Amino acid sequence: MSDISFVRTEMLPQQEPPASSVGVIGWMRENLFSGWFNSVLSVVSGLFIFYVVGSILGWAWSPTWSATSLNECREIGAALGHEGHGACWGVIRDRWVQLIFGFYPPESYWRPILAFILLAVALAPVLFADKVSGKLIYLTAAYPFIMPFLLWGGTIWGPLAAAAGFAIGYFVYKAVDQAAGSLAAVIAAVVAALIWWLFLAGPVSGGLAGILPIGVEPVDSRNFGGMMLSITIGVVAIACSLPIGIVLALGRQSDLLIVKALCVGFIEFIRGVPLITLLFVASTLLNIFMPPGTNFDIIMRVIIMATLFSSAYMAEVIRGGLAALPKGQYEGADSLGLNYWQSQRLIIMPQALKISIPGIVSTFIGLFKDTTLVSVIGLLDPLGLSNAIRADADWNGVVWELYGFIALMFFVFCFSMSRYSMYLERKLRTDHR
Repeated sequence: MSDISFVRTEMLPQQEPPASSVGVIGWMRENLFSGWFNSVLSVVSGLFIFYVVGSILGWAWSPTWSATSLNECREIGAALGHEGHGACWGVIRDRWVQLIFGFYPPESYWRPILAFILLAVALAPVLFADKVSGKLIYLTAAYPFIMPFLLWGGTIWGPLAAAAGFAIGYFVYKAVDQAAGSLAAVIAAVVAALIWWLFLAGPVSGGLAGILPIGVEPVDSRNFGGMMLSITIGVVAIACSLPIGIVLALGRQSDLLIVKALCVGFIEFIRGVPLITLLFVASTLLNIFMPPGTNFDIIMRVIIMATLFSSAYMAEVIRGGLAALPKGQYEGADSLGLNYWQSQRLIIMPQALKISIPGIVSTFIGLFKDTTLVSVIGLLDPLGLSNAIRADADWNGVVWELYGFIALMFFVFCFSMSRYSMYLERKLRTDHR
C-alpha cells in the first residue's frame, strides 16, 4: 500500500507580504484606488490639486524681495515677462518689523523680545513638567509681573506692589485659617488683597519710586501693534480664562442658589453677546463707569473683556468634562473621606480637564484668532496694520502678500497649540488601545 499522507513534517519559511499590499503602494490601493469610483475621484482631485498648487507656486515664485514699491515690483515682473502675475514680496521685507512690533520704539525692541523669550521659558515647566527643571516654576510664578514691566515700562515698584498683594492675601489666609476656618480665611484674604491693590498699592509704589527711581522708559499702549499686540492679549486672556472658567463651571453646579444663579447669569449673558460688542463697551462705555480722571489702559480693558468672553465658553467646556465623569468617581471621593475641595483637586477636576482637552484648546485657538477684532476699536493688530500699510502710496494695491504673511504667523501659533493638544492627549492616555 502506497503512502498517501499529506501532513507536512516541517514548517515553510515565512514569506514577505506582496509588494502591492504594503508601503506607499499598499496605502494608495487601499485608500485611493480601492474601486473605479475612488480611482476616478482620486485622479480628478490630484489634477485639481496640481493645478491649484502650481498656480500658487507660480505666483509666489517672484524675485521681488528687494523692491521698494508696487511699481518697482511691476517693473521687475515686466522684465521677466509675467507682468501682473507675480507676488510683490518687497512689502514684507519693508514692513515685517512693523507687522511684528507695530509702532513700538525701535530702541526698545529688546524688551518685547526678552518678554517673549521668558514666556517660552516660563511655560516650559507648565507644558513639559517631566522634561525640564522644576526650579523654573519660580520664573513661571514671577512672569505675570515681569511681562508688564518689560512691555509697558515705568517704575519697577508697580509690579512689585502688585505681587505684594498676593503675599498679603497669603499671610492673611494663614492667619485667619487657624482661627476661623478655611471659608472665612479665603474671604479675608481676598478682601485684604483688594484693599491693598485698590487703595494702598498706588501710593506705596509712587512713594518708593520717588525715593528710589528704578525702571525703564514707559511705552504708551497706543504704540503697541502687530503680532506683539495679538500675542500679548492672547496669552494673558488664555492664562486667565482657564482658572476663571473652572470656577464658573463649579459654581454652575453648586447647590448654593445665589452662587449658581450668578454663574449661570454671567455665562449665558456673555455667550449671548458678540465679542465685538464687548470690545466696543471696553473702548467707549467702560470709562463712563469709572471715577473722573481715571486712566484705564485700553489694552487692559480689551484683555479683561476677552478674558471674560473666553471664560464663559471655557466654563461650558469644563462643565461638559464634569458631566462626562461617571457617578462612581464622586462616590469614590466621598468614600475616601475627602471634602469637596480635596475631591475636586485630587480626583474630579484632573479627569474632567483630561476629557476636556480638545475643547479647551479649541477655545484657546478661537480666542487667539479673535484678537484680530481689536482693529475695530482702533488698535493696530496685524490686520489693522495691513490697512495702514496699503494706505501708503508705495504699497497701495498690495493685498494677498500681506494677508498671506499674517495668515502664516497665526497658523504657526494655532498649529503649535493643536499639536501640543494631541501630544498631551497621548501622554495622558490610559486605555492602552
